[in-house]
Amino acid sequence: MALEVAVLPVTELRQNCSLVWCNETNRGALIDPGGDIEEIKQAISETGMQVERILITHGHCDHAGGAQQLGEDLSVPIEGPHTADKFWIDLIVEQGERFGMAGARTFEPDRWLQGGDTVSFGNITMDVLHCPGHTPGHVVFVEKDARLAFVGDVIFKGSIGRTDFPMGNHGELIKSIRETLFPLGDDMTFVPGHGPQSTFGRERENNPYVSDDAVG
Repeated sequence: MALEVAVLPVTELRQNCSLVWCNETNRGALIDPGGDIEEIKQAISETGMQVERILITHGHCDHAGGAQQLGEDLSVPIEGPHTADKFWIDLIVEQGERFGMAGARTFEPDRWLQGGDTVSFGNITMDVLHCPGHTPGHVVFVEKDARLAFVGDVIFKGSIGRTDFPMGNHGELIKSIRETLFPLGDDMTFVPGHGPQSTFGRERENNPYVSDDAVG
């Protein structure tokens, strides 16, 4: 059994929508389908995966704007984020208009998530970690066997998530990275919400915001 991954940048903000699936069953999930619905459907067709659920890291439009439409079109449930991001989800249509993401729709998740939960598809189970800071209800999905984490906008290669949005908190974000993510291990690769992949070890050593040297 192994986790297969295809990353598709979507929307004008080039947000990383991840298609993840179990190679034994071809059953999988979509993580953060922010928009470009037809492109996502084409990618699903190309992988041959059968989508079982949609997973959302946080309520910003570029990550969650396409969830409702895809949930309806694919007849699958939406899981996540943490309920603390409900106010962001309620603002998705307004966010979409502001950032030029036509068709963005608000939604009510079939399941709100919290730290300690798990999400499953096929024979794969991923842990859910609550990592507030960028938004108060941000969650991260971790597949420990594959040594892979889907971190949304918590951390990037060489950078961290913005905290100047409503309910952002810089101190909480640093704590989430240093105390929740880095202990997962230096060898763990992460897929961020934007840009290239990295490892927690590389960021702990070199990231100017959260490296060991940066935080003293």
